[in-house]
Amino acid sequence: MVRHALITAGAKGLGRKVTELLLEKGYSVTVNYRSDEQAVHSLAEKHRSAADRLQFVKGDVTRKEDLTRLVDAAMERYGRIDCLINNAGPYIFERKKLADYTDDEWYTMIEGNLSAVFHLVKRTVPIMRRQRFGRIITYGFQGAADAPGWLYRSAFGAAKVGLVSLTKTIALEEAGYGITANMVCPGNIVGAMKEAGIAAARAKPDAEAPVGRPGTGEDIARVIAFLCDDDSDFITGAVIDVTGGENVIYRHVFQ
Repeated sequence: MVRHALITAGAKGLGRKVTELLLEKGYSVTVNYRSDEQAVHSLAEKHRSAADRLQFVKGDVTRKEDLTRLVDAAMERYGRIDCLINNAGPYIFERKKLADYTDDEWYTMIEGNLSAVFHLVKRTVPIMRRQRFGRIITYGFQGAADAPGWLYRSAFGAAKVGLVSLTKTIALEEAGYGITANMVCPGNIVGAMKEAGIAAARAKPDAEAPVGRPGTGEDIARVIAFLCDDDSDFITGAVIDVTGGENVIYRHVFQ
């Protein structure tokens, strides 16, 4: 039996490294992407030998109908969904306080980072229950389990902290069906390092990082692949920081 993973925003950035590692481990993968056709082409070309285990489905995670179509496409081609990896998460890079957010910005953060998980879980959990197996992965930020304030990131922070509770609740509700739910919290992984490997990072010393090197997409992918493993069933409801020891939230808080 080939395990099947569905991953949102899995064609580039952190999601690409997760997709690639799961393919290497023999999974089939349905990859959601929003608009970057070049990233899809690049990933498909690199993994042509695994074309039968890889499909791409275009869609916006803030649109319920797109998420429904995504799940349907995975089931139509592969007949099962073993792992749901909620990698997509809209983010506003401009630093501004809560009172300065527009309504559209607020709802995009909430819909893309919290409601999207609800819609996908609602569609995939019945499938996983029938299989008596499932792995659900969400993404947070460093310290999310403690509900910290995050200056200039109010909407994103609120959505992800809500997602912590949702993830832990799913873990409790679905444990009897062989379904686990865990959150992974990436550190300050930016730019090209999102698609880089650990070996490349070790050649780029980073004086600000306690471990001495920048974080990479491979760091995140390795944790997710471990949580998706059949034998990781004893780990559920966990919130795992993958930050290299760096304090991500407060590094520029008063600048």
